[in-house]
Amino acid sequence: MSFFKTLTIAVAALGGVAAVPCAAAAQAGGGSAVAQPAAVASGPTYADLATLSDAAELVLRVQIRKATALKPERAPGLAPGFARLYVEANTVALIAGRSGVGGAVTYLVDVPLDARGKVPKLKKREFVLFAKGVPGRPGALQLIGPAAQIDYTPALEARLRPILTELYAADAAPRITGVSDALAVPGTLTGESETQIFLATENRSPVSITVLRRPGQRVQWGVSWGEIIDSTARPPAPETLRWYRLACALPAQLPSNANLAREADERRLAAGDYAFVRQALGPCERRITQG
Repeated sequence: MSFFKTLTIAVAALGGVAAVPCAAAAQAGGGSAVAQPAAVASGPTYADLATLSDAAELVLRVQIRKATALKPERAPGLAPGFARLYVEANTVALIAGRSGVGGAVTYLVDVPLDARGKVPKLKKREFVLFAKGVPGRPGALQLIGPAAQIDYTPALEARLRPILTELYAADAAPRITGVSDALAVPGTLTGESETQIFLATENRSPVSITVLRRPGQRVQWGVSWGEIIDSTARPPAPETLRWYRLACALPAQLPSNANLAREADERRLAAGDYAFVRQALGPCERRITQG
């Protein structure tokens, strides 16, 4: 097996997905507790895959070579009905990564027991892992959270490709951390107004939302991803990184302390326009991750 040593995004043709409920792995051979997964009825959503991809240093496809169940005393915090496995696997492909990975990896994972109370057979099965390396332990991985091991299919990889491409782009949309300020300004005509909502980001890059109301016209809104507030900006397309950053990070309601308007009518307008944007973005649906 060859070794994957370079930082790369190698997104091959991939596609649909069946999730295996499993927990984040603790450091291979270590004693850290492993988060317990919940059973899921169906596969991951866009938000699930974006969340996992965003948190992972490595996204890789592996084939299980050997899986050994740990004794209860070596699996603290294990949920009833689950087994904690020490997994040895071969790296089939590094799909994306901020560091290199060898041709063989090890990690811990919790998996649900089958209907007979037995550990499921994983040997030779292929999975996509969302993980990070263990410092000082070449080949040892730590899964980044619950459900960070998902059954591999070409359809899954195809769904991951655009997410990873956007995440690794030089101009990737920043993580939203909150709402800084919002101000609504009525226009000269009845029913005319403009609301600007300024967002806080992890890297302090400017992001703002503009909502325009004109008499007899549909409400227009858009997002400016930079210093210049673009009055012609448009909403982000659904199931894109920019959509994910907003739909899955913005608070449900406009924080009162972020509303800069002093007049009651203007405060209500700002809060209403913010609610309009949240509704237009739609829900951040998740099945196997938490926000």
